[in-house]
Amino acid sequence: MSGAAKGSWPRRVLVLGGTSEIGLAILAAMRLAPGCEVMLAGRDQRRLAAAGENLPCTVVTLHYDATEPAGHVKLADAVFSAGRVDLVIAAAGVLVGQDVLAGDPARAGTLVQTNLTGQVTVLLAIAERMRAQASGTIVLLSSVAAVRPRRANFVYGAAKAGLDAFGRGLADSLHGSGVRVLLVRPGFVVGRMTQGLSPAPMSTTPGQVGAAVAAALAGRARVVWVPPGLRPLSVGLRLIPRPLWRRLRR
Repeated sequence: MSGAAKGSWPRRVLVLGGTSEIGLAILAAMRLAPGCEVMLAGRDQRRLAAAGENLPCTVVTLHYDATEPAGHVKLADAVFSAGRVDLVIAAAGVLVGQDVLAGDPARAGTLVQTNLTGQVTVLLAIAERMRAQASGTIVLLSSVAAVRPRRANFVYGAAKAGLDAFGRGLADSLHGSGVRVLLVRPGFVVGRMTQGLSPAPMSTTPGQVGAAVAAALAGRARVVWVPPGLRPLSVGLRLIPRPLWRRLRR
């Protein structure tokens, strides 16, 4: 994909978490051609159909539930049996406050299933099919929260840390296969998922993340930070002494 002209690629795109603001912002920033096909996968078919109305190409909606791993291989089989897939955007995710999760372990488990376990099972199936076709790109949405989970959201941070590690390992396992993994690490994203929360320093928006990912896809980047200033900041986050770190509220 890196050598293609902007607007001419890809032909078939799968978005896991098809109503995700960031996932849809990536599609918008890519300026997809009318002849391409976008497959929006998620739980709510009505919301998926509504999300597809603003796309300039053919839209197909598929059932995908991150908490139902038994169906993930079937989803991959259905998608790839219809043709080559050029791009997969793994955008499924939920954010729940740590104060809520502390009193509801079952909900914490669902968060981990959605943000980590369900991504692992479906992307392993997808990666093998992309390896077989010897091409394609997987965009994996991590987070700056993966760098060092904080007490204010450590369950979410732990899930993202696991996902980030999985993404790096997946990229290494696919090296030389013709399949690329692009790991995206945004900061606090002001949008539907964070509604009601005060923006953190160096916040971003779905549109800014989408533009950064589209630009990275047109190049050779393997990791993209949004905004870019988070990259050097992440080094400093790792160096903060733990007694001071645990006192941080955000």
